[in-house]
Amino acid sequence: MELALLGGTGDIGEALALRFGRDTDVVLTIGSRTAEKAADAAEDYEAEIAAHGVERSISGVDNATAAADADVVVLAVPPYYVSDTLEAVAGELEDTIVVSPAVGMKGDDDGLHYSPPPQGSVAALAAENVPESVPVVGACTNLSAGRLSDLNEEFEMDTLVFGDDEEAKATVSELVERIDGIRALGAGPLANAAEVESLTPLLINVARNNDGIHNAGVRFL
Repeated sequence: MELALLGGTGDIGEALALRFGRDTDVVLTIGSRTAEKAADAAEDYEAEIAAHGVERSISGVDNATAAADADVVVLAVPPYYVSDTLEAVAGELEDTIVVSPAVGMKGDDDGLHYSPPPQGSVAALAAENVPESVPVVGACTNLSAGRLSDLNEEFEMDTLVFGDDEEAKATVSELVERIDGIRALGAGPLANAAEVESLTPLLINVARNNDGIHNAGVRFL
């Protein structure tokens, strides 16, 4: 399987690159608005993974090139870049599954609050900007980038997977479960995106307001 992380130089892109790079055998490509930035990040990720005993080859190219051959494309970009990123790669998304992990949030003195785009969720925004034949699946929205990027950290966390295409959801669930310690749980169709995405600011607020809890995740029993 070929996996492209668009915007793969940011926090969640780095976290997923390190975990997919260490724990799986997927063909991994880092995308960015500039190929040079992506190549530098890919080199850094290779070195970090090698320091943990795994030799890995990771490519770094511009976003459109990264998407061109990918079976699964992860939009590892902030919500406000989703539309522009998809517009730049739309012609390369044939036979591709698009994964949306981003969450709209805003902060004030009380904490972080869910702040979706006008479409109702970031996943819905992504679905509005892909070709009609391209399925969008929400996943990894509630995973902590801080915990994932620390390859010394062991954990057991769930991620909720939602979307309207059952085959695409099954593919994404199988993919994310290749990461050690991650279990994928179904959360229904794309219409449930807001409920899933809003879990993220809640987890961050819990971590901020309780001593000894850092980079909170969830495990459903």
